[in-house]
Amino acid sequence: MKGYSLSSADRDDRIYDALTTWEELVVNAVGQVIEFWGFKRNHGRVWALLYLRDEAMSSKDLQQSLELSKGAVSMITRDLEQWDVARRQRVRGSQAWHFVAEIDFLSMIRKVIRERELKMVERIELDLDDALRLARQDEADDETIERIRRMKRLAEMVHNALKLFMNSARIDVADAEDVL
Repeated sequence: MKGYSLSSADRDDRIYDALTTWEELVVNAVGQVIEFWGFKRNHGRVWALLYLRDEAMSSKDLQQSLELSKGAVSMITRDLEQWDVARRQRVRGSQAWHFVAEIDFLSMIRKVIRERELKMVERIELDLDDALRLARQDEADDETIERIRRMKRLAEMVHNALKLFMNSARIDVADAEDVL
């Protein structure tokens, strides 16, 4: 795939060696956090290396430094671009694409919240609306209806908190205790 590998004529003189111990600790720590959030560990590792080194790196550089396959780096960089956490650019003297990390943490978090968490909460709200309607049709008892309403209110509060965060980078969950 064009832009994802370097021929020997495209290579600059610098070949990346294995990570130093401290780089490996950073890269793996970020990978663990990213994996905890439901993404693939290597997505975090690639982004962390790009961020840490603060320079454009080719796919080949990433492969060598992180000991990843060409295909893995290709898929990961494509995903990172899609999530707007890395972008490709040309580097003078090289025909290969190079990648740089997005450094605006809030922008990255907002994108993930908008694309993942907000959509999930919206689906939950719709499911709870359906559940409430069906429970009423089935003539569920008042306590059950109230529990569903409380779950729906909690989902609405989470939805509003996420939207507030996206607009202001602040989250207010003070009302959650009343619902719970």
